[in-house]
Amino acid sequence: MNAQPSEQKSVVPAAEPEWWRGAVFYHIYPRSFRDTNGDGIGDLNGIVEGLDYIAALGVDAIWISPFFTSPMDDFGYDVADYCGIDPSFGTFADFDRIIEKAHGLGLKVIIDQVYSHTSDQHAWFRESRQDRTNPKADWYVWADAKADGSPPSNWQSVFGGSAWQWDGPRKQYYLHNFLTSQPDLNVHNRAVQDALLDVARFWLDRGVDGFRLDALNFAMHDPHLRDNPPSGLPMELVTRPFDMQHKVFNQSHDDIPLFLERVRRTLDEYPGRFTVAEVGGPEPLAEMKAFTAGGKRLDSAYNFDFLYAERLTASLVRASLQHWDGSEGEGWPSWAFSNHDAPRAVTRWSQGVEPARMGRLMLLLLLALRGNAFLYQGEELGLPQGTVAFEDLQDPEAIANWPHTLGRDGARTPMPWVGSAPHAGFTGGNAAWLKLDPAHAALAVDRQSGDAASMLAYTRQVLAQRRTLPALAGGAIRLLDAPDALVAFVRSDPGGDVLCVFNLSDQPVVWSPGNNFGKAVVVADQGEVGSMTDIPGTLEPYSGFWAVLADRPA
Repeated sequence: MNAQPSEQKSVVPAAEPEWWRGAVFYHIYPRSFRDTNGDGIGDLNGIVEGLDYIAALGVDAIWISPFFTSPMDDFGYDVADYCGIDPSFGTFADFDRIIEKAHGLGLKVIIDQVYSHTSDQHAWFRESRQDRTNPKADWYVWADAKADGSPPSNWQSVFGGSAWQWDGPRKQYYLHNFLTSQPDLNVHNRAVQDALLDVARFWLDRGVDGFRLDALNFAMHDPHLRDNPPSGLPMELVTRPFDMQHKVFNQSHDDIPLFLERVRRTLDEYPGRFTVAEVGGPEPLAEMKAFTAGGKRLDSAYNFDFLYAERLTASLVRASLQHWDGSEGEGWPSWAFSNHDAPRAVTRWSQGVEPARMGRLMLLLLLALRGNAFLYQGEELGLPQGTVAFEDLQDPEAIANWPHTLGRDGARTPMPWVGSAPHAGFTGGNAAWLKLDPAHAALAVDRQSGDAASMLAYTRQVLAQRRTLPALAGGAIRLLDAPDALVAFVRSDPGGDVLCVFNLSDQPVVWSPGNNFGKAVVVADQGEVGSMTDIPGTLEPYSGFWAVLADRPA
């Protein structure tokens, strides 16, 4: 049964032009954030309770992953009602409290929109599959079998196996780029676009400040259903059949940007709102640029350069920054090192490095990049990837492809609030939906809150320092010549420049900015914030700093 909206809509705050440019977003995966009713599943009321904690970090906004009505085959990304709230998460009254309290704390709120696919339990799909002549017959991607009964094309699903599923009532195949229970919408259809834009208006009317558009490059396919060519990827690098194709025709159609122009015009009815695209894949840059080009599509694109990188290197950072240099007509980048889909970066990048040191260095770097910073719940605590035994896995992708992928459960283990409490304070119930890694209890919020040397304290301090340096939010960027192991750049703003330097190697490096910067003092490094010491002539392994001119006005 779908949750029903309350009568009172949230008050839409006055627009703040481009509040999002250079903002820091705190990403909440609600199922694992905080459970308040003891059923073991994080809920919207848990977000309400956690907002004071989030605001105290010093972030600008929150992004909430899906909480819509869903059978939870893919834990909310299989939407059965775009304008409903799943009862496991709460009610519209709970959601309205999030909006009201967040705005009262100075936090913006963005939520996911999943325009690529729905659940097979969605009313649109139930109607579409009845026959080939109903009003929604072409709202999904349907196709006849080949003469021999095989699927219409060779397209493969992200989660394994053919991307086509035979449907008895219609005697046709339907496309599903993800689970078989996640049929793909036919977003080429103008009526489908209209319906999706009405969904956007529904949530904008309730007071949200913008959207992250999930799996956006899967929103449109090749209508001719041409076969994808083989990727030629060596078998030792293959984790699933999806990897064995170049995804030329099942996704990334050239008409997606035209739909995004309609999205933009809709958002422009609500001044001050923000949109960010999720664009995955091995070579997403061209689409990210297209989806955000010219100020008439989306505002930003959510960057995958770091999310699956096995190592953090200076060359990776330099290349990523060079891709988004502020050229005319270019969109605004968004950066994340971890999220609900990717193994936590502090684990991926800490081989041979003390994790606490890497966690601080990562945060210092993330907050210095030109663009928006997305901080995933638990990064402020230095949480490593959770260990989840096979028998405890919940993620369908992990179960299907075990043991060749790490899956997503290790990044989704419950948030630890009270180290000594059962389930680390995430739930007062008998069990959590996903087992907590016992090692996380030592890093719980209460264990770190009173510790001035903790990762949590460092996060608060470095975010506060960033607020005093406008160049780190919206400033231009200039890369400096530096040894291969270093990445060095200057963020520039009329309020003052900031020199950012990072040694991402296991060896000390001697370096000086020379004439590229005047006499400078360090305002933050991976060890402390506000030291105001001279910049070092030698950068120790896995170290970094922000520095300002010594005579900069306070």
